[in-house]
Amino acid sequence: MALDFLAGCVGGAGLGPLSLPAVGVWSVRGAGAGAGGAAGVLVGHPFDTVKVRLQVQSVEKPLYRGTYHCFQSIIKHESAFGLYKGIGSPMMGLTFINALVFGVQGNTIRALGKDTPLNQFLAGSAAGAIQCVICCPMELAKTRMQLQGTGEYNLKSKNYKNSLDCLLKIYQKEGLRGINRGMVSTFLRETPSFGFYFLTYDSLTRYLGCEVEDSYIIPKLLLAGGMSGIVSWLSTYPVDVIKSRLQADGVRGVVRYNGILDCVRKSYCEEGWRVFTRGLTSTLLRAFPVNAATFATVTVFLMYMRSEENLRECETGPAIQQPSSL
Repeated sequence: MALDFLAGCVGGAGLGPLSLPAVGVWSVRGAGAGAGGAAGVLVGHPFDTVKVRLQVQSVEKPLYRGTYHCFQSIIKHESAFGLYKGIGSPMMGLTFINALVFGVQGNTIRALGKDTPLNQFLAGSAAGAIQCVICCPMELAKTRMQLQGTGEYNLKSKNYKNSLDCLLKIYQKEGLRGINRGMVSTFLRETPSFGFYFLTYDSLTRYLGCEVEDSYIIPKLLLAGGMSGIVSWLSTYPVDVIKSRLQADGVRGVVRYNGILDCVRKSYCEEGWRVFTRGLTSTLLRAFPVNAATFATVTVFLMYMRSEENLRECETGPAIQQPSSL
């Protein structure tokens, strides 16, 4: 999910990044979010690959017995690099998604005029909805790359060289509709999940008392981010299963599903309610370390930048300080 790239982009109650000068706060926090997001992708992508393969594997001829067996099989047959198939797509979309989500969430909170739990949910939901225009094609390419060369999707020659080549070939064959396959299910997943993420993160940082002077601020932020990621995934996970199946559908030229409802009906009839929890273990194992890596990187980066800013203010003196209204 795109929010895994964003853990740590949001300032909680009393957090240090909010004290940066107004002129540089967006660029500095954006750079920190980019670095943290990249760290999160590197840590979490293997878990995402396992999740996707478990979600879409055939019930008649399953390749994997569970999360551990999937990890083991990928490493055995495809080497450790197999776990990182499709990583180019989230890396490419990282900067754009960060900019969209961070900007929309902050502007929505200001437009609503009051920082309340409901407004945090609404602002997060708005951010999640808007970033779908980038997230959907990005995840389509990621999913196709992750499945390439495995099981029922196994081909003698690779269809796609990389994520960009994947999107180009899909566009040439199916047009804009093709590269936006799964857009509605992505919207249904991202909108509430981002709302729950921002709401949970804001509530936990306030409850834990995350202040700059607190010597335990980093562990507290790691806990808040990790728990927020878990809550957001649990809130919409069945929709994620449907999204993965729709985006993987038609890879071999055979289209099984005629939309979201048809996918839900057929999946349930063939596999029962447990189909909507496929890959959940891998997802929850992924949520915490991804957010941990992201928060650690972002927090250290922003604390460093703040210390540099304070040092420059001490050297230049108070004469050039900006008015508080700026």
